[in-house]
Amino acid sequence: MAKMIAGQALVKVLEAWNVNHIYGIPGGSINHTVEGLYLEKDHIDYIQVRHEEVGALAAAADAKFTGKIGVAFGSAGPGATHLFNGLYDAKMDHVPVLALVGQVPQAAMNTNYFQEMDETPMFSDVAVYNRTATTAEQLPYVVNQAIREAYRQKGPAVVIIPEDLAATEIDYEPVKTPNVVSNTFSEAIDPAAVTATMKLLKAAKHPLIYAGRGLLGARDELVKFSEQFNIPVINTVPATGVIPTNHPNAIGTFGRLGSKSGFEALQHTDLILFLGSEFPFAQFWPKDIKIIQVNDNSFDIGKMVPVDYAVISDAKSYLQAMLATGETLPETTWLTANRENKANWNRWLDQLAADDSDGLAPEAVTKKIASMVGPNDTYGVDTGNVSGWAVRGLPMDRDQRFALSGLFATMGYGLPAGLAGALSVPDAQSWSLSGDGGFAMVAPDIITEARYQLPVINVVFSNRRFGFIYREQVDTKQHLYGVDLTDADWAKVGEGLGAIGFTASNNQEVETVFDEIKDLQAKGNRKPIVVNAVIKDDDPIGTAFMPLDAKLYGQDAVDAYAKENHIDLTAQPALGELLRAQGDNL
Repeated sequence: MAKMIAGQALVKVLEAWNVNHIYGIPGGSINHTVEGLYLEKDHIDYIQVRHEEVGALAAAADAKFTGKIGVAFGSAGPGATHLFNGLYDAKMDHVPVLALVGQVPQAAMNTNYFQEMDETPMFSDVAVYNRTATTAEQLPYVVNQAIREAYRQKGPAVVIIPEDLAATEIDYEPVKTPNVVSNTFSEAIDPAAVTATMKLLKAAKHPLIYAGRGLLGARDELVKFSEQFNIPVINTVPATGVIPTNHPNAIGTFGRLGSKSGFEALQHTDLILFLGSEFPFAQFWPKDIKIIQVNDNSFDIGKMVPVDYAVISDAKSYLQAMLATGETLPETTWLTANRENKANWNRWLDQLAADDSDGLAPEAVTKKIASMVGPNDTYGVDTGNVSGWAVRGLPMDRDQRFALSGLFATMGYGLPAGLAGALSVPDAQSWSLSGDGGFAMVAPDIITEARYQLPVINVVFSNRRFGFIYREQVDTKQHLYGVDLTDADWAKVGEGLGAIGFTASNNQEVETVFDEIKDLQAKGNRKPIVVNAVIKDDDPIGTAFMPLDAKLYGQDAVDAYAKENHIDLTAQPALGELLRAQGDNL
Protein backbone atom coordinates (compact mmCIF):
# COMPACT_ATOMS: atom_id res chain seq x y z
CA MET A 1 0.00 0.00 0.00
CA ALA A 2 1.37 3.43 -0.95
CA LYS A 3 0.30 6.98 -0.25
CA MET A 4 -0.47 9.18 -3.27
CA ILE A 5 -3.08 11.61 -4.51
CA ALA A 6 -6.19 9.94 -5.90
CA GLY A 7 -5.45 11.53 -9.28
CA GLN A 8 -2.26 9.48 -9.48
CA ALA A 9 -3.97 6.34 -8.19
CA LEU A 10 -6.56 6.43 -10.97
CA VAL A 11 -3.77 6.74 -13.55
CA LYS A 12 -2.19 3.62 -12.06
CA VAL A 13 -5.47 1.83 -12.72
CA LEU A 14 -5.20 2.85 -16.38
CA GLU A 15 -1.67 1.47 -16.49
CA ALA A 16 -2.88 -1.83 -15.04
CA TRP A 17 -5.30 -2.05 -17.99
CA ASN A 18 -2.41 -1.51 -20.43
CA VAL A 19 -3.52 1.97 -21.43
CA ASN A 20 -0.41 3.66 -22.83
CA HIS A 21 -1.76 7.07 -23.86
CA ILE A 22 -4.60 9.42 -23.00
CA TYR A 23 -5.94 12.52 -24.77
CA GLY A 24 -7.13 15.79 -23.26
CA ILE A 25 -6.64 19.43 -22.31
CA PRO A 26 -5.91 20.57 -18.73
CA GLY A 27 -8.31 22.76 -16.82
CA GLY A 28 -8.93 23.81 -13.24
CA SER A 29 -11.38 21.02 -12.48
CA ILE A 30 -9.22 18.24 -13.96
CA ASN A 31 -5.76 19.49 -13.06
CA HIS A 32 -5.06 17.03 -10.26
CA THR A 33 -5.82 14.17 -12.61
CA VAL A 34 -3.35 15.80 -14.98
CA GLU A 35 -0.93 15.96 -12.04
CA GLY A 36 -1.39 12.22 -11.71
CA LEU A 37 -0.47 11.86 -15.37
CA TYR A 38 2.68 13.89 -14.77
CA LEU A 39 3.65 11.67 -11.84
CA GLU A 40 3.17 8.57 -14.03
CA LYS A 41 4.63 10.07 -17.22
CA ASP A 42 7.21 7.28 -17.48
CA HIS A 43 4.38 4.75 -17.88
CA ILE A 44 1.61 6.49 -19.76
CA ASP A 45 1.79 9.22 -22.39
CA TYR A 46 -0.35 12.32 -22.14
CA ILE A 47 -1.33 13.57 -25.60
CA GLN A 48 -2.24 17.24 -25.55
CA VAL A 49 -4.87 17.76 -28.26
CA ARG A 50 -6.11 21.17 -29.37
CA HIS A 51 -9.77 20.27 -28.91
CA GLU A 52 -11.36 17.73 -26.58
CA GLU A 53 -13.58 16.50 -29.42
CA VAL A 54 -10.47 15.40 -31.30
CA GLY A 55 -9.26 13.56 -28.21
CA ALA A 56 -12.54 11.70 -27.78
CA LEU A 57 -12.74 10.80 -31.47
CA ALA A 58 -9.14 9.59 -31.37
CA ALA A 59 -9.93 7.48 -28.30
CA ALA A 60 -12.81 5.84 -30.17
CA ALA A 61 -10.51 5.20 -33.13
CA ASP A 62 -7.92 3.65 -30.80
CA ALA A 63 -10.56 1.14 -29.75
CA LYS A 64 -11.51 0.41 -33.36
CA PHE A 65 -7.91 -0.15 -34.40
CA THR A 66 -6.86 -2.30 -31.45
CA GLY A 67 -9.90 -3.55 -29.54
CA LYS A 68 -8.36 -1.98 -26.43
CA ILE A 69 -10.08 0.79 -24.49
CA GLY A 70 -9.40 4.36 -25.60
CA VAL A 71 -9.22 7.11 -22.98
CA ALA A 72 -9.84 10.86 -23.10
CA PHE A 73 -10.54 13.54 -20.52
CA GLY A 74 -12.08 16.99 -20.28
CA SER A 75 -12.55 19.59 -17.59
CA ALA A 76 -15.91 20.75 -16.23
CA GLY A 77 -18.26 22.70 -18.48
CA PRO A 78 -17.08 23.06 -22.07
CA GLY A 79 -14.27 20.55 -21.66
CA ALA A 80 -16.91 17.97 -20.78
CA THR A 81 -19.40 18.89 -23.50
CA HIS A 82 -16.69 18.81 -26.18
CA LEU A 83 -16.30 15.07 -25.54
CA PHE A 84 -19.77 14.16 -26.75
CA ASN A 85 -19.01 13.56 -30.44
CA GLY A 86 -16.37 10.96 -29.69
CA LEU A 87 -18.46 9.28 -27.01
CA TYR A 88 -21.50 8.99 -29.27
CA ASP A 89 -19.31 7.54 -32.00
CA ALA A 90 -18.11 4.92 -29.51
CA LYS A 91 -21.65 4.20 -28.36
CA MET A 92 -23.10 3.74 -31.82
CA ASP A 93 -20.18 1.67 -33.13
CA HIS A 94 -19.97 -0.40 -29.91
CA VAL A 95 -16.35 0.16 -28.88
CA PRO A 96 -14.92 0.65 -25.35
CA VAL A 97 -13.94 4.20 -24.38
CA LEU A 98 -13.35 5.80 -20.99
CA ALA A 99 -14.03 9.51 -20.42
CA LEU A 100 -12.66 11.16 -17.28
CA VAL A 101 -14.68 14.32 -16.68
CA GLY A 102 -13.70 17.10 -14.32
CA GLN A 103 -16.15 18.60 -11.84
CA VAL A 104 -15.92 21.55 -9.48
CA PRO A 105 -14.93 20.76 -5.86
CA GLN A 106 -17.66 19.07 -3.83
CA ALA A 107 -18.10 22.06 -1.57
CA ALA A 108 -18.85 24.25 -4.61
CA MET A 109 -21.35 21.88 -6.19
CA ASN A 110 -24.97 23.12 -6.24
CA THR A 111 -23.84 26.74 -5.71
CA ASN A 112 -23.87 27.99 -9.32
CA TYR A 113 -20.09 27.94 -9.25
CA PHE A 114 -17.94 28.83 -12.25
CA GLN A 115 -18.33 26.15 -14.97
CA GLU A 116 -20.46 24.05 -12.64
CA MET A 117 -22.90 21.82 -14.47
CA ASP A 118 -24.98 18.82 -13.41
CA GLU A 119 -22.87 16.43 -15.43
CA THR A 120 -24.32 13.06 -14.47
CA PRO A 121 -27.60 13.49 -16.40
CA MET A 122 -25.68 15.05 -19.29
CA PHE A 123 -23.94 11.73 -19.98
CA SER A 124 -26.84 9.44 -19.08
CA ASP A 125 -27.85 8.80 -22.69
CA VAL A 126 -24.40 8.17 -24.13
CA ALA A 127 -22.70 6.20 -21.36
CA VAL A 128 -22.95 2.50 -20.57
CA TYR A 129 -21.52 3.37 -17.14
CA ASN A 130 -21.91 6.85 -15.64
CA ARG A 131 -20.79 7.64 -12.11
CA THR A 132 -19.69 10.62 -10.05
CA ALA A 133 -17.04 9.75 -7.46
CA THR A 134 -18.09 10.68 -3.91
CA THR A 135 -14.90 9.88 -1.96
CA ALA A 136 -11.24 10.04 -2.90
CA GLU A 137 -10.67 6.47 -1.70
CA GLN A 138 -13.24 5.03 -4.11
CA LEU A 139 -11.91 6.83 -7.17
CA PRO A 140 -9.52 4.02 -8.32
CA TYR A 141 -12.31 1.47 -7.76
CA VAL A 142 -14.83 3.48 -9.78
CA VAL A 143 -12.37 3.91 -12.67
CA ASN A 144 -11.64 0.18 -12.60
CA GLN A 145 -15.34 -0.66 -12.71
CA ALA A 146 -15.89 1.85 -15.50
CA ILE A 147 -13.28 0.14 -17.65
CA ARG A 148 -14.83 -3.26 -16.96
CA GLU A 149 -18.25 -2.01 -18.01
CA ALA A 150 -16.89 -0.31 -21.12
CA TYR A 151 -15.48 -3.66 -22.22
CA ARG A 152 -18.49 -5.69 -21.12
CA GLN A 153 -21.08 -3.47 -22.77
CA LYS A 154 -18.87 -2.31 -25.65
CA GLY A 155 -19.41 1.39 -25.22
CA PRO A 156 -18.31 4.58 -23.46
CA ALA A 157 -17.96 4.76 -19.69
CA VAL A 158 -17.87 8.09 -17.88
CA VAL A 159 -16.33 8.89 -14.50
CA ILE A 160 -16.97 12.37 -13.12
CA ILE A 161 -14.26 13.57 -10.73
CA PRO A 162 -14.78 16.46 -8.29
CA GLU A 163 -11.43 18.23 -8.26
CA ASP A 164 -10.90 18.09 -4.50
CA LEU A 165 -11.18 14.30 -4.56
CA ALA A 166 -8.45 13.91 -7.17
CA ALA A 167 -6.22 16.15 -5.02
CA THR A 168 -6.74 14.14 -1.81
CA GLU A 169 -3.98 11.82 -0.63
CA ILE A 170 -5.11 8.21 -0.18
CA ASP A 171 -3.65 4.80 0.57
CA TYR A 172 -3.57 3.04 -2.80
CA GLU A 173 -3.39 -0.69 -3.22
CA PRO A 174 -3.48 -2.17 -6.74
CA VAL A 175 -6.59 -4.13 -7.61
CA LYS A 176 -5.98 -7.83 -7.11
CA THR A 177 -8.66 -9.15 -9.48
CA PRO A 178 -7.21 -9.93 -12.94
CA ASN A 179 -8.20 -7.57 -15.72
CA VAL A 180 -10.22 -10.06 -17.76
CA VAL A 181 -12.09 -8.53 -20.71
CA SER A 182 -13.13 -11.49 -22.84
CA ASN A 183 -14.72 -14.89 -22.41
CA THR A 184 -12.35 -17.74 -21.60
CA PHE A 185 -14.78 -20.46 -22.66
CA SER A 186 -15.77 -21.90 -26.03
CA GLU A 187 -19.29 -21.28 -27.20
CA ALA A 188 -21.24 -24.39 -28.16
CA ILE A 189 -23.66 -23.93 -31.06
CA ASP A 190 -26.93 -25.81 -30.92
CA PRO A 191 -26.63 -28.62 -33.53
CA ALA A 192 -30.25 -27.94 -34.48
CA ALA A 193 -29.28 -24.42 -35.59
CA VAL A 194 -26.48 -25.83 -37.75
CA THR A 195 -28.82 -28.39 -39.31
CA ALA A 196 -31.57 -25.86 -39.96
CA THR A 197 -29.35 -23.23 -41.52
CA MET A 198 -27.54 -25.85 -43.58
CA LYS A 199 -30.89 -26.96 -44.98
CA LEU A 200 -31.78 -23.37 -45.93
CA LEU A 201 -28.39 -22.83 -47.57
CA LYS A 202 -28.69 -26.00 -49.63
CA ALA A 203 -32.17 -25.02 -50.79
CA ALA A 204 -31.04 -21.57 -51.93
CA LYS A 205 -30.03 -21.01 -55.54
CA HIS A 206 -28.32 -17.65 -54.94
CA PRO A 207 -27.06 -17.53 -51.31
CA LEU A 208 -25.18 -14.46 -50.14
CA ILE A 209 -23.16 -13.71 -46.99
CA TYR A 210 -23.67 -10.26 -45.47
CA ALA A 211 -20.86 -9.77 -42.93
CA GLY A 212 -20.68 -7.12 -40.20
CA ARG A 213 -18.21 -5.91 -37.59
CA GLY A 214 -19.05 -8.87 -35.39
CA LEU A 215 -16.70 -10.84 -37.64
CA LEU A 216 -13.68 -8.62 -37.05
CA GLY A 217 -11.07 -11.04 -35.80
CA ALA A 218 -12.69 -13.93 -37.66
CA ARG A 219 -11.24 -13.36 -41.12
CA ASP A 220 -9.85 -16.89 -41.44
CA GLU A 221 -13.19 -18.45 -40.55
CA LEU A 222 -15.11 -16.22 -42.96
CA VAL A 223 -12.70 -16.94 -45.83
CA LYS A 224 -12.81 -20.69 -45.20
CA PHE A 225 -16.60 -20.66 -44.96
CA SER A 226 -16.97 -18.67 -48.18
CA GLU A 227 -14.62 -21.06 -49.98
CA GLN A 228 -16.01 -24.29 -48.50
CA PHE A 229 -19.60 -23.34 -49.30
CA ASN A 230 -18.81 -21.28 -52.44
CA ILE A 231 -20.83 -18.24 -51.37
CA PRO A 232 -20.00 -14.62 -52.32
CA VAL A 233 -19.50 -12.13 -49.49
CA ILE A 234 -20.77 -8.59 -49.02
CA ASN A 235 -19.63 -6.63 -45.97
CA THR A 236 -20.96 -3.54 -44.23
CA VAL A 237 -18.81 -0.45 -44.65
CA PRO A 238 -17.54 -0.41 -41.02
CA ALA A 239 -16.64 -4.08 -41.45
CA THR A 240 -14.32 -3.40 -44.38
CA GLY A 241 -11.51 -5.92 -44.06
CA VAL A 242 -13.47 -8.79 -42.50
CA ILE A 243 -12.64 -10.56 -45.75
CA PRO A 244 -9.57 -9.50 -47.78
CA THR A 245 -10.63 -6.93 -50.33
CA ASN A 246 -8.72 -8.79 -53.04
CA HIS A 247 -10.35 -12.16 -52.36
CA PRO A 248 -12.28 -13.31 -55.43
CA ASN A 249 -15.38 -14.02 -53.32
CA ALA A 250 -15.39 -10.49 -51.83
CA ILE A 251 -17.79 -8.49 -53.96
CA GLY A 252 -17.92 -5.20 -52.10
CA THR A 253 -20.69 -3.56 -50.15
CA PHE A 254 -24.16 -2.14 -50.60
CA GLY A 255 -25.60 1.34 -50.41
CA ARG A 256 -24.42 4.78 -51.31
CA LEU A 257 -20.83 3.93 -50.43
CA GLY A 258 -21.01 0.56 -52.14
CA SER A 259 -20.30 -1.10 -55.44
CA LYS A 260 -22.19 -2.20 -58.53
CA SER A 261 -21.34 -5.79 -57.68
CA GLY A 262 -22.75 -5.41 -54.18
CA PHE A 263 -25.97 -3.74 -55.29
CA GLU A 264 -26.68 -6.23 -58.04
CA ALA A 265 -25.94 -9.29 -55.91
CA LEU A 266 -28.67 -8.14 -53.52
CA GLN A 267 -31.15 -7.81 -56.36
CA HIS A 268 -30.66 -11.46 -57.37
CA THR A 269 -30.03 -13.26 -54.10
CA ASP A 270 -32.70 -15.51 -52.65
CA LEU A 271 -31.08 -16.00 -49.22
CA ILE A 272 -28.86 -13.79 -47.05
CA LEU A 273 -26.73 -15.19 -44.24
CA PHE A 274 -26.67 -12.04 -42.10
CA LEU A 275 -23.70 -12.28 -39.73
CA GLY A 276 -22.65 -10.08 -36.81
CA SER A 277 -24.34 -6.82 -37.75
CA GLU A 278 -27.24 -4.52 -36.94
CA PHE A 279 -26.92 -2.93 -40.40
CA PRO A 280 -29.47 -0.07 -40.40
CA PHE A 281 -29.90 -0.05 -44.17
CA ALA A 282 -31.06 -3.67 -44.24
CA GLN A 283 -34.55 -2.17 -44.43
CA PHE A 284 -33.74 -1.34 -48.07
CA TRP A 285 -32.97 -4.92 -49.04
CA PRO A 286 -35.39 -6.63 -51.43
CA LYS A 287 -38.44 -7.91 -49.56
CA ASP A 288 -38.87 -11.33 -51.17
CA ILE A 289 -35.72 -13.05 -49.89
CA LYS A 290 -35.07 -15.38 -46.98
CA ILE A 291 -32.78 -14.17 -44.20
CA ILE A 292 -30.83 -16.13 -41.62
CA GLN A 293 -29.52 -13.79 -38.92
CA VAL A 294 -26.68 -14.71 -36.58
CA ASN A 295 -25.99 -12.27 -33.74
CA ASP A 296 -24.86 -12.57 -30.14
CA ASN A 297 -27.34 -9.87 -29.05
CA SER A 298 -30.94 -11.05 -29.10
CA PHE A 299 -32.11 -7.42 -29.23
CA ASP A 300 -30.51 -7.06 -32.67
CA ILE A 301 -32.29 -10.10 -34.10
CA GLY A 302 -34.96 -8.84 -36.49
CA LYS A 303 -34.44 -5.25 -35.37
CA MET A 304 -33.68 -3.88 -38.83
CA VAL A 305 -35.30 -6.47 -41.08
CA PRO A 306 -37.65 -9.42 -40.49
CA VAL A 307 -35.76 -12.72 -40.55
CA ASP A 308 -36.74 -16.30 -41.37
CA TYR A 309 -34.35 -18.01 -38.99
CA ALA A 310 -32.39 -16.65 -36.02
CA VAL A 311 -29.24 -17.94 -34.33
CA ILE A 312 -28.27 -16.16 -31.12
CA SER A 313 -24.55 -16.78 -31.20
CA ASP A 314 -21.18 -15.23 -31.73
CA ALA A 315 -20.78 -15.19 -35.53
CA LYS A 316 -17.26 -16.61 -35.39
CA SER A 317 -18.37 -19.57 -33.30
CA TYR A 318 -21.27 -20.16 -35.67
CA LEU A 319 -18.94 -20.27 -38.69
CA GLN A 320 -16.63 -22.66 -36.87
CA ALA A 321 -19.56 -24.97 -36.19
CA MET A 322 -20.64 -24.86 -39.82
CA LEU A 323 -17.12 -25.56 -41.03
CA ALA A 324 -16.80 -28.50 -38.66
CA THR A 325 -19.64 -30.32 -40.44
CA GLY A 326 -17.29 -30.92 -43.35
CA GLU A 327 -20.15 -30.25 -45.73
CA THR A 328 -19.75 -28.10 -48.81
CA LEU A 329 -21.72 -26.57 -51.63
CA PRO A 330 -20.67 -26.71 -55.28
CA GLU A 331 -19.27 -23.74 -57.17
CA THR A 332 -22.11 -22.38 -59.28
CA THR A 333 -22.70 -19.81 -61.99
CA TRP A 334 -23.98 -17.59 -59.16
CA LEU A 335 -20.50 -17.38 -57.66
CA THR A 336 -18.61 -17.09 -60.96
CA ALA A 337 -20.94 -14.38 -62.28
CA ASN A 338 -20.53 -12.34 -59.08
CA ARG A 339 -16.75 -12.69 -59.32
CA GLU A 340 -16.84 -11.48 -62.91
CA ASN A 341 -19.11 -8.59 -62.01
CA LYS A 342 -16.71 -7.44 -59.26
CA ALA A 343 -13.72 -7.72 -61.62
CA ASN A 344 -15.55 -5.56 -64.17
CA TRP A 345 -16.28 -2.98 -61.48
CA ASN A 346 -12.62 -2.87 -60.45
CA ARG A 347 -11.57 -2.28 -64.05
CA TRP A 348 -14.05 0.58 -64.26
CA LEU A 349 -12.58 2.22 -61.14
CA ASP A 350 -9.13 1.91 -62.75
CA GLN A 351 -10.44 3.66 -65.85
CA LEU A 352 -11.79 6.50 -63.72
CA ALA A 353 -8.42 6.82 -62.02
CA ALA A 354 -6.56 7.02 -65.33
CA ASP A 355 -8.67 9.84 -66.81
CA ASP A 356 -7.74 13.34 -65.59
CA SER A 357 -8.83 15.14 -68.75
CA ASP A 358 -11.38 17.21 -66.83
CA GLY A 359 -9.66 17.23 -63.44
CA LEU A 360 -8.15 14.90 -60.88
CA ALA A 361 -10.26 11.83 -60.09
CA PRO A 362 -10.25 10.84 -56.40
CA GLU A 363 -9.84 7.25 -57.56
CA ALA A 364 -6.38 8.19 -58.85
CA VAL A 365 -5.41 9.30 -55.35
CA THR A 366 -6.65 6.15 -53.61
CA LYS A 367 -5.02 3.99 -56.27
CA LYS A 368 -1.66 5.66 -55.62
CA ILE A 369 -2.11 5.26 -51.89
CA ALA A 370 -2.92 1.58 -52.45
CA SER A 371 0.39 1.12 -54.24
CA MET A 372 2.27 2.42 -51.17
CA VAL A 373 0.39 0.76 -48.33
CA GLY A 374 2.24 -1.60 -46.00
CA PRO A 375 0.89 -4.78 -44.40
CA ASN A 376 0.01 -3.20 -41.04
CA ASP A 377 -0.97 0.33 -42.03
CA THR A 378 -3.95 2.12 -40.50
CA TYR A 379 -6.57 4.25 -42.25
CA GLY A 380 -8.54 6.96 -40.50
CA VAL A 381 -11.41 7.81 -42.83
CA ASP A 382 -13.71 10.82 -42.59
CA THR A 383 -17.44 10.93 -43.20
CA GLY A 384 -18.86 11.87 -46.60
CA ASN A 385 -17.89 11.09 -50.17
CA VAL A 386 -14.38 10.31 -48.95
CA SER A 387 -15.79 7.24 -47.18
CA GLY A 388 -16.93 5.86 -50.53
CA TRP A 389 -13.61 6.54 -52.23
CA ALA A 390 -11.77 4.88 -49.35
CA VAL A 391 -13.97 1.79 -49.19
CA ARG A 392 -13.74 1.30 -52.96
CA GLY A 393 -10.03 2.00 -53.31
CA LEU A 394 -8.03 1.15 -50.20
CA PRO A 395 -6.60 -2.35 -49.82
CA MET A 396 -7.51 -4.40 -46.76
CA ASP A 397 -5.79 -7.56 -47.92
CA ARG A 398 -3.22 -8.13 -45.18
CA ASP A 399 -3.30 -6.77 -41.61
CA GLN A 400 -4.28 -3.20 -42.38
CA ARG A 401 -6.79 -1.59 -40.01
CA PHE A 402 -9.66 0.68 -40.95
CA ALA A 403 -11.63 3.13 -38.78
CA LEU A 404 -14.43 5.49 -39.67
CA SER A 405 -17.46 6.90 -37.90
CA GLY A 406 -20.02 4.28 -38.86
CA LEU A 407 -23.48 4.76 -37.41
CA PHE A 408 -22.84 8.20 -35.89
CA ALA A 409 -21.15 9.40 -39.09
CA THR A 410 -19.64 12.56 -37.67
CA MET A 411 -17.57 14.77 -39.92
CA GLY A 412 -14.04 15.54 -38.80
CA TYR A 413 -13.25 11.91 -37.97
CA GLY A 414 -10.36 11.31 -40.38
CA LEU A 415 -7.63 13.40 -38.75
CA PRO A 416 -8.27 12.22 -35.15
CA ALA A 417 -8.35 8.63 -36.37
CA GLY A 418 -5.07 9.14 -38.22
CA LEU A 419 -3.58 10.54 -35.02
CA ALA A 420 -4.84 7.49 -33.12
CA GLY A 421 -3.45 5.11 -35.73
CA ALA A 422 0.04 6.57 -35.39
CA LEU A 423 -0.09 6.12 -31.60
CA SER A 424 -1.83 2.74 -31.48
CA VAL A 425 0.16 1.08 -34.29
CA PRO A 426 3.47 2.95 -34.18
CA ASP A 427 5.39 0.43 -36.29
CA ALA A 428 3.24 1.06 -39.38
CA GLN A 429 2.25 4.01 -41.54
CA SER A 430 -0.85 5.92 -40.50
CA TRP A 431 -3.06 7.52 -43.14
CA SER A 432 -5.93 9.93 -42.74
CA LEU A 433 -8.37 10.66 -45.56
CA SER A 434 -10.68 13.65 -45.27
CA GLY A 435 -12.88 15.85 -47.34
CA ASP A 436 -12.14 19.56 -47.20
CA GLY A 437 -15.31 20.11 -45.15
CA GLY A 438 -14.40 17.59 -42.47
CA PHE A 439 -10.72 18.52 -42.40
CA ALA A 440 -11.55 22.19 -41.73
CA MET A 441 -13.34 21.16 -38.52
CA VAL A 442 -10.25 19.60 -36.94
CA ALA A 443 -7.24 20.93 -38.87
CA PRO A 444 -5.57 22.57 -35.83
CA ASP A 445 -4.70 19.14 -34.48
CA ILE A 446 -2.09 18.84 -37.18
CA ILE A 447 -0.20 20.71 -34.45
CA THR A 448 -0.68 17.66 -32.23
CA GLU A 449 0.79 15.37 -34.86
CA ALA A 450 3.74 17.75 -35.21
CA ARG A 451 4.21 18.10 -31.44
CA TYR A 452 4.54 14.35 -30.96
CA GLN A 453 6.44 13.74 -34.20
CA LEU A 454 3.74 11.56 -35.74
CA PRO A 455 4.39 11.34 -39.50
CA VAL A 456 0.76 10.75 -40.47
CA ILE A 457 0.02 11.19 -44.16
CA ASN A 458 -3.12 13.35 -44.15
CA VAL A 459 -4.86 13.44 -47.54
CA VAL A 460 -7.47 16.16 -48.07
CA PHE A 461 -9.85 15.63 -50.99
CA SER A 462 -10.64 19.22 -51.83
CA ASN A 463 -13.62 19.96 -54.08
CA ARG A 464 -14.89 23.08 -52.35
CA ARG A 465 -18.23 21.72 -51.20
CA PHE A 466 -19.96 19.38 -48.79
CA GLY A 467 -20.15 16.76 -51.50
CA PHE A 468 -22.26 14.15 -49.73
CA ILE A 469 -24.83 16.74 -48.63
CA TYR A 470 -24.76 18.39 -52.06
CA ARG A 471 -25.80 15.09 -53.63
CA GLU A 472 -28.60 14.68 -51.09
CA GLN A 473 -29.98 18.08 -52.08
CA VAL A 474 -29.71 17.20 -55.77
CA ASP A 475 -31.38 13.82 -55.35
CA THR A 476 -34.28 15.30 -53.35
CA LYS A 477 -34.63 18.21 -55.81
CA GLN A 478 -33.94 20.86 -53.20
CA HIS A 479 -32.24 24.17 -53.81
CA LEU A 480 -28.45 23.92 -53.56
CA TYR A 481 -27.97 25.96 -50.44
CA GLY A 482 -25.24 26.01 -47.80
CA VAL A 483 -23.16 23.29 -49.44
CA ASP A 484 -20.53 25.38 -51.22
CA LEU A 485 -17.27 25.94 -49.35
CA THR A 486 -14.84 28.82 -49.41
CA ASP A 487 -11.58 27.31 -50.59
CA ALA A 488 -8.33 27.14 -48.65
CA ASP A 489 -4.84 26.01 -49.54
CA TRP A 490 -4.64 23.04 -47.22
CA ALA A 491 -0.99 22.40 -48.04
CA LYS A 492 -0.09 25.87 -46.77
CA VAL A 493 -2.39 25.45 -43.78
CA GLY A 494 -0.57 22.23 -42.95
CA GLU A 495 2.81 23.94 -43.27
CA GLY A 496 1.67 26.68 -40.94
CA LEU A 497 0.71 24.06 -38.36
CA GLY A 498 4.02 22.20 -38.54
CA ALA A 499 3.44 19.71 -41.36
CA ILE A 500 5.04 19.22 -44.76
CA GLY A 501 2.55 20.38 -47.38
CA PHE A 502 1.97 19.17 -50.95
CA THR A 503 -0.63 19.93 -53.60
CA ALA A 504 -1.70 17.63 -56.43
CA SER A 505 -4.29 18.49 -59.06
CA ASN A 506 -3.58 15.97 -61.85
CA ASN A 507 -2.30 12.43 -62.21
CA GLN A 508 1.30 13.38 -62.85
CA GLU A 509 1.38 15.54 -59.75
CA VAL A 510 -0.12 12.68 -57.73
CA GLU A 511 2.69 10.41 -58.88
CA THR A 512 5.36 13.01 -58.17
CA VAL A 513 3.99 14.05 -54.77
CA PHE A 514 3.43 10.57 -53.39
CA ASP A 515 6.78 9.32 -54.67
CA GLU A 516 8.42 12.19 -52.83
CA ILE A 517 6.43 11.32 -49.71
CA LYS A 518 7.56 7.71 -50.00
CA ASP A 519 11.17 8.87 -50.08
CA LEU A 520 10.63 11.16 -47.09
CA GLN A 521 9.14 8.39 -44.99
CA ALA A 522 11.87 5.95 -46.00
CA LYS A 523 14.47 8.46 -44.78
CA GLY A 524 12.85 8.62 -41.35
CA ASN A 525 10.67 11.74 -41.64
CA ARG A 526 8.98 12.56 -38.31
CA LYS A 527 6.75 15.41 -39.47
CA PRO A 528 3.10 15.01 -40.42
CA ILE A 529 2.30 15.45 -44.09
CA VAL A 530 -0.72 17.19 -45.59
CA VAL A 531 -1.62 16.50 -49.23
CA ASN A 532 -4.10 18.94 -50.73
CA ALA A 533 -5.63 16.76 -53.47
CA VAL A 534 -7.59 19.20 -55.61
CA ILE A 535 -10.18 16.91 -57.19
CA LYS A 536 -12.86 17.54 -59.78
CA ASP A 537 -16.26 18.26 -58.33
CA ASP A 538 -18.04 15.23 -59.81
CA ASP A 539 -19.78 13.12 -57.19
CA PRO A 540 -18.82 9.46 -56.84
CA ILE A 541 -21.27 7.27 -58.69
CA GLY A 542 -24.31 6.54 -56.59
CA THR A 543 -24.58 2.82 -55.91
CA ALA A 544 -27.67 2.71 -53.70
CA PHE A 545 -29.73 2.16 -56.88
CA MET A 546 -28.10 1.10 -60.14
CA PRO A 547 -30.69 0.26 -62.83
CA LEU A 548 -28.47 -1.54 -65.34
CA ASP A 549 -30.52 -4.68 -65.96
CA ALA A 550 -33.09 -4.08 -68.73
CA LYS A 551 -35.06 -7.15 -67.69
CA LEU A 552 -35.61 -5.64 -64.24
CA TYR A 553 -35.82 -1.91 -64.99
CA GLY A 554 -36.49 -1.50 -68.71
CA GLN A 555 -34.08 -0.47 -71.45
CA ASP A 556 -34.94 3.23 -71.26
CA ALA A 557 -33.99 3.41 -67.58
CA VAL A 558 -30.77 1.50 -68.24
CA ASP A 559 -29.76 3.76 -71.13
CA ALA A 560 -30.50 6.91 -69.15
CA TYR A 561 -28.51 5.74 -66.12
CA ALA A 562 -25.57 4.56 -68.22
CA LYS A 563 -25.45 7.88 -70.08
CA GLU A 564 -25.60 9.97 -66.92
CA ASN A 565 -22.77 7.99 -65.31
CA HIS A 566 -20.64 7.40 -68.44
CA ILE A 567 -20.94 3.62 -68.19
CA ASP A 568 -20.06 1.44 -71.16
CA LEU A 569 -22.67 -1.31 -70.98
CA THR A 570 -20.54 -3.67 -73.03
CA ALA A 571 -17.79 -3.45 -70.41
CA GLN A 572 -20.18 -3.35 -67.44
CA PRO A 573 -22.99 -5.79 -68.21
CA ALA A 574 -25.56 -6.28 -65.49
CA LEU A 575 -25.16 -9.25 -63.16
CA GLY A 576 -28.45 -10.56 -64.51
CA GLU A 577 -27.00 -10.63 -68.02
CA LEU A 578 -23.91 -12.46 -66.80
CA LEU A 579 -26.07 -15.04 -65.07
CA ARG A 580 -28.32 -15.55 -68.08
CA ALA A 581 -25.30 -15.89 -70.35
CA GLN A 582 -24.11 -18.78 -68.17
CA GLY A 583 -27.49 -20.51 -68.36
CA ASP A 584 -28.84 -19.26 -65.02
CA ASN A 585 -32.37 -18.16 -65.84
CA LEU A 586 -32.90 -16.68 -62.38
